[in-house]
Amino acid sequence: QVQLVESGGGLVQAGESLRLSCVMSGSIFSANAMGWYRQAPGKQRELVAVIRNGGVTEYADSVKGRFTISTDRDKWKITVALQMNGLKSEDTGVYYCNLELMFNRGNYWGQGTQVTVSS
Repeated sequence: QVQLVESGGGLVQAGESLRLSCVMSGSIFSANAMGWYRQAPGKQRELVAVIRNGGVTEYADSVKGRFTISTDRDKWKITVALQMNGLKSEDTGVYYCNLELMFNRGNYWGQGTQVTVSS
């Protein structure tokens, strides 16, 4: 069983910051990639940031220099955080964390957390 629980969304003004967290637990220690995606109203879900096996990070062009993805591990869980600075109205959407396991063992999503940035 794999569980992904997100927290940290909310309503902020443009220019402010938010920090999202995703706690991953269960059979998670063969992770190939851990990341954050978002979906704005009327748009497709898009990649925001990802950490791939080996520690390589990748960001959407629209968030480079403003968002930072990080991970913290202990014996039982992995926490994936997304620090979002300098938020813009176009960052508004539902943010989902994602876990991709190695060897096609599964691809998992959190329940989503709403981020709303007012201009």
